[in-house]
Amino acid sequence: MMTDAIICGSLIGMKDSINWALTGTGGITNKFLEGLRATNGRAAAVVSRTRENAEAFTARNGIEKAFDNFDLMLKDPSIDVVYIGTPHTTHKDFAVRALKARKAVLCEKPAAINAGELKEIIQTARENNVFFMEAMWTRFIPPVRKVREWLSQNLIGEVQMIQANFGFNAPFDPNHRLFNPDLGGGALLDAGIYPLSFISMVFGGKKPADIQSRLFFGKSGADEEDAIILSYGGPRIAHAAAALTVQLENDAWIYGTLGRIHIPNFIWSRGAKLLLDGKDEYHFQPEFISNGYNYEAEEVMRCIREGKTESAVMPWDESLVIMETMDTIRSQWDFRYPSEI
Repeated sequence: MMTDAIICGSLIGMKDSINWALTGTGGITNKFLEGLRATNGRAAAVVSRTRENAEAFTARNGIEKAFDNFDLMLKDPSIDVVYIGTPHTTHKDFAVRALKARKAVLCEKPAAINAGELKEIIQTARENNVFFMEAMWTRFIPPVRKVREWLSQNLIGEVQMIQANFGFNAPFDPNHRLFNPDLGGGALLDAGIYPLSFISMVFGGKKPADIQSRLFFGKSGADEEDAIILSYGGPRIAHAAAALTVQLENDAWIYGTLGRIHIPNFIWSRGAKLLLDGKDEYHFQPEFISNGYNYEAEEVMRCIREGKTESAVMPWDESLVIMETMDTIRSQWDFRYPSEI
């Protein structure tokens, strides 16, 4: 089986560009397409629930093939990778079907509704020896890559505290996916996953030793505001906040024994600051290409060309740890999505 993946990667590596099929035509797919066009990858097909939507998207964006049938798209031998940008509750089904068809998969975060679903996706990728990655695009942008470099160099000493927030004020609509539990809506999966993933990255993908949370549920039954405290043993503590109905200061701070790292507006950050105790500040302001989604697309294509089934930057086990953390938070409030009942 391993040789199949290597052969597949080698064959893809000989192509001029890797062909992507985009699943879904909503806002996140449009953002990903913008980033993809800054790479040597190619959007070759679009899948939507209706033929009309698919054809309108392809016409608007100059894409060759339109499908209203996901399985029919999977039979197209020209498709190398499937991007999944549909509502959370559909992720597991689409990902499993694509992986069984031996198509590589980049699935929007969260890659599933719960850890059980994610385990099924990972097991399917493992059994078929096919690449799969959760689309945590913020891990791949230049400022966050630089932060990982600073941490690996131990510049701020032992990390002891982290603070990270992501919250925005969205107009309430019970039918919109943000507020609709039937679609996996709520602050935790839509916003909270970003600071939780950031914290996990800094602490090496390890499971928290203790999790405490406070959730506020709005009129639709979705969680609208979340506050979470994670302990990783000893002095290592992290605080994350997420919201759908209030604009937060969406910064991230990493505090170490020798200094601090500040990432302003860390979801869309264009820079990072290194503040060492008793020394001058260093501001990292890199060149930033396109809208940032291009960097995760490049990682996917690099891994596929090298015959890899997962990315070391966003590995399967860590996606699972983050999902298990969110499951634990929901269990503290006896919060289940309708698809889980």
